[in-house]
Amino acid sequence: MRFTIHSETELDKAASALLEAFSTTRTFAFHGEMGVGKTTFIKALCRHLGVDEIMSSPTFSIVNEYAKKDGLPIFHFDFYRLNDESEAYAAGLHEYFDSGNFCFVEWPEKAASLLPVGTVNVYMKLDGQSRVVSADQ
Repeated sequence: MRFTIHSETELDKAASALLEAFSTTRTFAFHGEMGVGKTTFIKALCRHLGVDEIMSSPTFSIVNEYAKKDGLPIFHFDFYRLNDESEAYAAGLHEYFDSGNFCFVEWPEKAASLLPVGTVNVYMKLDGQSRVVSADQ
């Protein structure tokens, strides 16, 4: 799957397309340089899934939990500040992944071996003013 996002108004359509294409998947790993829009795209995914609360990057907390309208949680991780995989493991990462709830992971390369089988890898890059997004499982 590959698409280009030309403006923020296209985010919701892109979020919907990604979730539809990988409808049985619950863990998504977001790859891309700082500032490419990973957090912004994850916010669009969460809105599409029914999150109404204010969302932010969990850079300092490592994980943020958002509640969907049905009360089920969505977990948003940012591993940028991790020194190694043992820190993610110590934070109980497997419990989140095993919960069956949506898990969106920024900077997944910091804990790559801990990601569950079947994780969707989402790659984002800048192309002028647009974002090119591709995904595979």
